[in-house]
Amino acid sequence: MPKFIKIAGSNEHFEVNNIYCIGKNYLDHIKEFGQTSAPEKPVVFLKPNSAIIGDGESINIPVWEGKPISNSVHYETELVVAIGKNGSKIPENEAEEFIFGYAIGLDMTLRDVQSEAKKSGLPWTAAKGFHSSAPISNIIRADKKINPMDLNLKLEINGIEKQHGNTSLMLFNICKLISYISSIFYIQKGDLIFTGTPEGVGEVIRGDNLHAVLGNNLLNLKVKVDG
Repeated sequence: MPKFIKIAGSNEHFEVNNIYCIGKNYLDHIKEFGQTSAPEKPVVFLKPNSAIIGDGESINIPVWEGKPISNSVHYETELVVAIGKNGSKIPENEAEEFIFGYAIGLDMTLRDVQSEAKKSGLPWTAAKGFHSSAPISNIIRADKKINPMDLNLKLEINGIEKQHGNTSLMLFNICKLISYISSIFYIQKGDLIFTGTPEGVGEVIRGDNLHAVLGNNLLNLKVKVDG
């Protein structure tokens, strides 16, 4: 089933295609997991577009055989880049032409499931791609004179600030990410790139209300953690 995201300031919608996600793109986030070295190239993984939910919707923790499959659900607040046209092997200095707009999103992660998969050498798909694991705000068009490499990211849970960072601290900037991803995949109109999270990730529980803010109230995203 197609997934659509509202375009801010209009009645139009952005149809989501592929979702590329970047890991380890902020050094302080790497350090908070006990590592010290930055990757030499971007770490890329995927979510299905069925992971998308919008403002006002609920994050649902997966249940199998009557029990939650995770006891440690984490938030990761991120700038999201929406791709506006198709391309392959895009030079970094041309990458900006492929950007349709920006959003703020949450890369929800079943941390215990991910950790177990890492130990066993198995994929992270269930931990990162479960239904409702990619809450995202409306998309603001890139022609709004926004500097995406100097935007604050903030997350409050139940009114208490839990995460705060700035996109200027990315290890790999947006244009470099687009160039790298397009060297491996054929990027398409409708693709999203979750660009990585700053430090301060942590756990949520049922009933928590999450409020993510991009810039100076440029975009807002409010979701709840449900059963």
